[in-house]
Amino acid sequence: MMKHTLIQSATRWAAGLTVVGALAGCAPLVLGTAAGGALFATDRRTSGAQVEDQTIEIKASNRLRDVVSDKGHVNANAYNRMLLLTGEVPTDAERAAAEQAVKNIENLNGSVVNEIAVMPASSVSTRGNDIVLSTKVRATLVDAPDLISNAFKVVVERGEVYLMGMVTEREAKRSSELIATIKGVRRVVKVFQILTEDELANKLPAPTRLNGTSVNSSDTATTPATSSGAGTPASTTPLQPADPVQVQPLPPAQP
Repeated sequence: MMKHTLIQSATRWAAGLTVVGALAGCAPLVLGTAAGGALFATDRRTSGAQVEDQTIEIKASNRLRDVVSDKGHVNANAYNRMLLLTGEVPTDAERAAAEQAVKNIENLNGSVVNEIAVMPASSVSTRGNDIVLSTKVRATLVDAPDLISNAFKVVVERGEVYLMGMVTEREAKRSSELIATIKGVRRVVKVFQILTEDELANKLPAPTRLNGTSVNSSDTATTPATSSGAGTPASTTPLQPADPVQVQPLPPAQP
């Protein structure tokens, strides 16, 4: 109970700082891991991929500023060299120009998911609501005992939740079903790269931790690959991205 309370307090504190920064600078509405070191699971991307993703986001943001008018609002988020574009622009031409501007960025694997809406830019209050919703989404993932919350990158635009990450089919289905039950979520869009269960087992270090709780205790058998910390690469073939836009149906509204 004490640990759960501390996690909730840290999450609210981090979200409060994010609200101030995002509303002041129109930053992407993305919520990462909870503050205070509550999560022990490592990022499933290699360290090189994490650095490249940051570089891709910076380059994409710079290019988008050159092609999107001051009436537009576009965010770029990368995960394992896949780029997601969200936000709003006033015309179809600007939407197409935004995608064209970023698709040849170095180290991008060629996959650009263009979810930019052609409509007026979202209001400050809408973006504030999105930050609050991001906090709820992350808290839901943290509370799920059968998911590693740090495996997911969460992006929220106008109440629409985009989930990025390298996950198994089970994790993709479970996470989207959970998020779809959160009040205020308009739809859930899965922008995942799918791992097999074997690939995931080889990727995660031992002991694997689900939200800080070890699931490979001393009396649990482990394969030589995971127990040695070396093992084989997670995949010998390129990861297969999920259908770029998989929308999770929302449950019927409560009367």
